[in-house]
Amino acid sequence: MDSSSATMAVRASSSSFSSSSSPFFSISSTNGNPDHPSPRLFKLKTRKTQIPKPLRCIQSPPHDSNSFKPAPRNSGSPFSCSAVTVSPTRTSDLVPFKLQRLVSEFQALSEPIERVKRLLYYAGLLPRFEDLARVDSNRVMGCTARVWLEARMDKEGKMRFAADSDSEITRGFCSCLISVLDGASPEEVLAVKTEDLAALNVGLAGGQHSRVNTWHNVLISMQKKTRALVAQREGKAPFEPFPSLVITSDGIRAKGSYAEAQARFLFPDELRVQQLVDVLKEKKIGVVAHFYMDPEVQGVLTAAQKQWPHIYISDSLVMADTAVKMAKAGCKFITVLGVDFMSENVRAILDQAGFPEVGVYRMSNERIGCSLADAAAAPAYMSYLEAASRSPPSLHVVYINTALETKAFSHEVVPTITCTSSNVVQTILQAFAQVPDLEVWYGPDSYMGANIAELFQQMTKMTDEEVAEIHPEHTSDSIRSLLPRLHYFQEGTCIVHHLFGHEVVERINEMYCDAFLTAHFEVPGEMFSLAMEAKRRGMGVVGSTQNILDFIKQRVQEALDRNVNDHLQFVLGTESGMVTSIVAAVRSLLGSAKSSSDGAKINVEIVFPVSSDSMTRTSNSSPGLNSIKVGDVILPVIPGVAGGEGCSIHGGCASCPYMKMNSLSSLLKVCQQLPDEKNELAKYKAERYKTQTPNGKSIADVGCEPILHMRQFQASKKLPEKLVSQILHSNGNGRSLSSS
Repeated sequence: MDSSSATMAVRASSSSFSSSSSPFFSISSTNGNPDHPSPRLFKLKTRKTQIPKPLRCIQSPPHDSNSFKPAPRNSGSPFSCSAVTVSPTRTSDLVPFKLQRLVSEFQALSEPIERVKRLLYYAGLLPRFEDLARVDSNRVMGCTARVWLEARMDKEGKMRFAADSDSEITRGFCSCLISVLDGASPEEVLAVKTEDLAALNVGLAGGQHSRVNTWHNVLISMQKKTRALVAQREGKAPFEPFPSLVITSDGIRAKGSYAEAQARFLFPDELRVQQLVDVLKEKKIGVVAHFYMDPEVQGVLTAAQKQWPHIYISDSLVMADTAVKMAKAGCKFITVLGVDFMSENVRAILDQAGFPEVGVYRMSNERIGCSLADAAAAPAYMSYLEAASRSPPSLHVVYINTALETKAFSHEVVPTITCTSSNVVQTILQAFAQVPDLEVWYGPDSYMGANIAELFQQMTKMTDEEVAEIHPEHTSDSIRSLLPRLHYFQEGTCIVHHLFGHEVVERINEMYCDAFLTAHFEVPGEMFSLAMEAKRRGMGVVGSTQNILDFIKQRVQEALDRNVNDHLQFVLGTESGMVTSIVAAVRSLLGSAKSSSDGAKINVEIVFPVSSDSMTRTSNSSPGLNSIKVGDVILPVIPGVAGGEGCSIHGGCASCPYMKMNSLSSLLKVCQQLPDEKNELAKYKAERYKTQTPNGKSIADVGCEPILHMRQFQASKKLPEKLVSQILHSNGNGRSLSSS
């Protein structure tokens, strides 16, 4: 069969296409010249005497000079046409027509095993790749089995696809997709959505989502290659790649000077590490730091952890909990590397836990702000809460990343519970399920609020079974009914996550749509939607920093368990400081597998989105920076991001300027001067609140109550009875009875 013919699609099921009479094709040609193929007759043979009408073939155009030359195949050709019973008059109708025929075919098979058999039948139609074509550049990421995909554009501007897999089921998926999209225009290929494939119910036993996701991942890869070929045809300059770190069991490779800077600090100076360890041990100082710390600081802290256990890097919620554990273990001081509301929370929680004598110190003598915390302290936010208090029963769900003072003042206006990016959805859904006719007011992150509303809107289109997987007490109807009662603040953003807007999303969609996408719940709606789509096909995560870290670790472990060579690419949709913890976790996983002599080679690439203003172009004559040796690892550097560019509140790399106020020199200075007998660290000390709430109560006491409500919710999965009582008995005049 010559290379101009296409993979044959099975005719839509009819009475003659029953599970007991699966057809197969024999192919004959009336023209022996492969360069000028004539129409073929596809003759159907069945095991029954009933013979369906012969199919007409929509002939694919022959090869042209613009096509790539694929590696030789064991049999047949990778590019062929789709067989259908009629020829639509309009090309624009062809893809929907063939897709509907395929859907009808699978839906006509009532038994799951018969649908699987049909997939295996399709697999037999797909020509196999030679080993030379089974290369990493052709791999489709995210599939349980290994999948390879090639694409070209013929002289008429139509897309031609070839695919192969080491799994017969997956080959069947690929064969079906090629039968629909091979020979289509780029616009037709790009118009197909992953949800269009939902009706292709192949009935795999146990609802194996990883298998079904293959439909989606192969489609996304087809579309990525199509975009690249269209751009090439139109003479458009390709997007510059984002900087990245490639982690292997043997070391780290940095692509771009920004990535090199991140990598350099993963291997800190041993003298600096020992200097810090010595003072921490001598003075019994604990260190809690946020994931978003500067990589230089995190590198030193990570190395120091091996000698001093009272160092912990986490998200903001866990920082205060860990500080209590350190106090119980005998630490006399806690140093907090984060923004000011984090040190305030640590101070208040330690007091609540009975450790008022343990000193808490921040890392700057200047205010370390936070755009979200500042938004919640603005008059506009209090006006928002006043409106909430006039619409009982109301619940204020406030993001944990706010000042203790904000939590206290809010709780006296309307009953309040704190949340994190990982539990906010469950908190809100449980509140609606537990309190009839409740109004929920979320704040202050506008992007997160919009993303929650969008998520709930998507849930209205799910089945009740799918909704129950998210929250067992809800249905699509209940979600639809609560949407008008969900409110979110419109004027609060995180300056770091704000950069994940249109331009960055466009480049991710163009270059990294087939990669694993991670996104913090605080990102703008475009990035959220992109990551949610990836999440639905097993290729993404939306949530907290810890959720992102856990997702990456899980995918790496799955690759190690498969024990086949693989390259995993993750787009880091949050603050770039996360990379230190990610690299440490990935290296630990890869290192543990390295001891096996027959272990597969796994490469893990962490991609840092940056704005185009931060990118530097390199000429062909410039090979880039020389490799540098850091610790025991060689770091080859490929120019990408200009050193020092793009890391500001105006955009660029995802790096928080406030978090970067926590320097290593400040940490050493504070530690070396403790205990502060001369009061030289007065501006560094996290003081207790001496002021009171409008109701005359302690800010620390009232501000901690929403946090304690969340603690109880996390333990029991229900709103605490005290909070429910506060909601139901709020007086509705702008002052809650919460603390009475």
